[in-house]
Amino acid sequence: MKMNERKQRILEALILDYIATGDPVGSRTIAKKYDLGVSSATIRNEMADLEELGFLKQPYTSAGRIPSQLGYRYYVDCLMEKQPLPSSLKNYIRATLLERVSETETLIQVISQLLSQLTNYTALVSTPMFTKNRLEHIQLLPLGSNKFVLVVILDQGHVEHCTFELPFSLGETELRHVSFVLNKYLRGLSLGEWQDGVLHVIKHELARHEHFYQQLMKLIEKILAWEYNSKVYLGGTVNILEQPEFSDVKKVKSLLALLEEEKILQEVLASGSDVGITVKIGKENYYEAMEHCSLITATYKLKGKVIGTFGVLGPTRMEYAKVISIVEFLTMVLTEKLCKVEGE
Repeated sequence: MKMNERKQRILEALILDYIATGDPVGSRTIAKKYDLGVSSATIRNEMADLEELGFLKQPYTSAGRIPSQLGYRYYVDCLMEKQPLPSSLKNYIRATLLERVSETETLIQVISQLLSQLTNYTALVSTPMFTKNRLEHIQLLPLGSNKFVLVVILDQGHVEHCTFELPFSLGETELRHVSFVLNKYLRGLSLGEWQDGVLHVIKHELARHEHFYQQLMKLIEKILAWEYNSKVYLGGTVNILEQPEFSDVKKVKSLLALLEEEKILQEVLASGSDVGITVKIGKENYYEAMEHCSLITATYKLKGKVIGTFGVLGPTRMEYAKVISIVEFLTMVLTEKLCKVEGE
């Protein structure tokens, strides 16, 4: 038995109707609402074939059909048409991200809220992870008589700075010398590549400044170790409770418990592809608590390198076309915004 064009059109119509209503769909409904040019009896026979093929299932006797996981997968991969975003929505997204936010972590929080607001599902957004970052440049600048700024530029273009105080003052010549020594031995290295020999040489060359060497190295180490402190921000967790699929207390309880586990959320987001959009449906998700969910994820980049992921979690009865269009557009705008935030 093959999936011919008529079966495809019936499957698409049934899935779209079920996504919109949440009610099992019968042959009469499809015949009345969708101009497929065939009778209700023909549609009923085709639906029986689709059920035999595994694309549909019947939740209970005498009910209409609903899509199976295989049905949703076939729809997403073969039948779904892209849903263009209205210009007004694009302008709203750009205005929200490009005009109001100037710090990376705040930007990520705004993304999680915006994504949940636009989709009515739950959003997951990871803060940037600079896993393989290496030092590109270090500079020390005077801020006052005994206040200083440490500026660290990483090879992916990310810039971090922090202020610190000393119980004495240092001139610009001394600050330039310290910066020169640090750049000479640390440029191009990640935190994991620091060797005791290199640190010993640096300490020797900065022997005159031993009084603040340890403090300075700890600040640099903290910046490089920022990658290990990546967070996942959630937006619209309450949206899960509004989905009829999660009216079962046990089902929603296990899912909410999973959303409280930071490490698991990072694994969930990291499981997608580094290229394009990833759609995982039902049991394609690793965790049992997500077997009634679909997860759509995309990565965002800086200087062409993946530094984070965001996603939308909802029921398998998800508005796939709408969510994918929003996620694709957000990916593009977020990349633009990060370039501005990081000063590219």
